[in-house]
Amino acid sequence: MRLISTLSILMTLAGAPAMADWQATLDAARGQTVYWNAWGGDARTNAFIEWVGEQTEERYGVAITHVRLSDTAEAVTRVISERAAGRDSGGSVDLIWINGPNFLAMKEQGLLFGPFVGDLPNAQFVDLEPPAPAALDFTVPVEGMESPWRLARFVFNYDSARVDAPPRDMAAFVDWAAANPGRVTHPAPSNFMGATFLKQALIELAPDRAVLLEPASDAAFAQQTAPLWAWYDALRPNLWRSGETFPENESVQQQLLNDGEIDIAMSFDPASAAAAIAQGLLPETARVFVPEGGTIGNISFVAIPYNAANAEGAQVVANFLLDPMVQARMQNIEVLGAFSVLDPARLDAAARAVFAALPTAPALPNLEDLGPTLPEPHASWMTRLTEEWARRYTR
Repeated sequence: MRLISTLSILMTLAGAPAMADWQATLDAARGQTVYWNAWGGDARTNAFIEWVGEQTEERYGVAITHVRLSDTAEAVTRVISERAAGRDSGGSVDLIWINGPNFLAMKEQGLLFGPFVGDLPNAQFVDLEPPAPAALDFTVPVEGMESPWRLARFVFNYDSARVDAPPRDMAAFVDWAAANPGRVTHPAPSNFMGATFLKQALIELAPDRAVLLEPASDAAFAQQTAPLWAWYDALRPNLWRSGETFPENESVQQQLLNDGEIDIAMSFDPASAAAAIAQGLLPETARVFVPEGGTIGNISFVAIPYNAANAEGAQVVANFLLDPMVQARMQNIEVLGAFSVLDPARLDAAARAVFAALPTAPALPNLEDLGPTLPEPHASWMTRLTEEWARRYTR
């Protein structure tokens, strides 16, 4: 811990912007408790957030209370309700783990504090220039209104003891499921994981994927999704339970894989299989695969609501999450296994050596193994996809 603390201090001070202003932020933040609203469905992530809170309290006097969400929209709705009630300061939400449609909604409604990312000393280690991934969120320019903290890539987890050759792309799922009926499913699209499954197929099957980067008009949606619905109509009868019911979320689907009810599951975390094996939640034979053309990837961000009661403390937490040693700890498969958002070219030799020495595991892919990163469609596509899926396939 002493080595980590020393390197962290050196890296934080090196080339930091407006250090006098940052010191004022540190002074104002001391004694604050940051209410970080973040998804609470993963034990390892929850433990990491708890560790972050211990560290920020020890170093900066900033405590963290993890408000565990099942859906990010819960926090967004709370901020909207507070504004409607005239609570424009002293809000109950200080920091939100946020992405895509929720970020777009808050940005468009003026519900965000900032821009603040350019003032974070550790932002120097991130490429924030468009079209870098950290500069865009579902094609929406970030413009300093949210800070990156972890990299996400859509992957499939499978049991290699039962599957010799997983589908090579999304189109191939139809034939694979026909040959292996009931052995694959997806979370309900009301959950972001199920929606991502549909988006991955949409990107591969759409006649013009460039159109997906623009807001979805009625005509564009009908044209670009037509092949998707034809594909899904062919796939659905051979899904688990004939596509009549779906696991609620990723955790439930992982349990189905572990229990041998299905052979393929999915995740937005390339380290999820290795982490689950270590926890005894998946068999040792679990492995990861991705479609040949790559998969959807994005960056997870944290944002500060416009009325946050502890905005200074929230900035301290956001900055700490970008500390190279914190990012290295996060990427450690024995801790969390989430890939770093930092630009290796911006790190010094000591920091790069720490990343290079991180442990590995048989089920942990290298970043190179994951193939190209496909950009998320514009946030409007996910909203319309989930609504149309529900209209077509629920009663």
